[in-house]
Amino acid sequence: MRARDPLADPEPLIERVYAYVAYRIGGGADAEDVTSMAIERALRYRSSYDPRKGEPIAWLLGIARSCIDDYLRTRGRNEPAENVDLAGGAVEEDAIRRLTVATAVASLDERDRELVALRYGADLSTREIGRLLGMKANAVDVALHRCRERLRGELERAGYGDEPPRIPVRGTATEASA
Repeated sequence: MRARDPLADPEPLIERVYAYVAYRIGGGADAEDVTSMAIERALRYRSSYDPRKGEPIAWLLGIARSCIDDYLRTRGRNEPAENVDLAGGAVEEDAIRRLTVATAVASLDERDRELVALRYGADLSTREIGRLLGMKANAVDVALHRCRERLRGELERAGYGDEPPRIPVRGTATEASA
């Protein structure tokens, strides 16, 4: 029996990988390049996919994490780009809100940025994040809760008070709150 092709329906996977990469390093050309590198590696090593170890998106995000590490190493950066464009947009207030959220996310430590990127960028469940990072689902829930609390504090300091801005997900009109 042949394993199913992890890239049989690549479009939604590519969107999720790009969103994850954009949360990690900022949107735009660099995120597109890193996403392309990840898809290219996935195509080259698609025979290494083992469906018993998880869904194709988890496998692909593992590859994307490695590509991000390579990108950061070659660029000499350990921080995400300051001008993160999480969902595009034209309205000034919307742009300010996204930049404020991006700045708050950038203030988090590497582990928290990774959790935010996996949860809100790649839209993974806590169980999927746990499998990918080798954590229990409830530990991921606790870590995400604490991360959201730190983000909320940063956003309150930025003047958003009780109603923090919403974090756009995957460059669509859909939004998920921090």
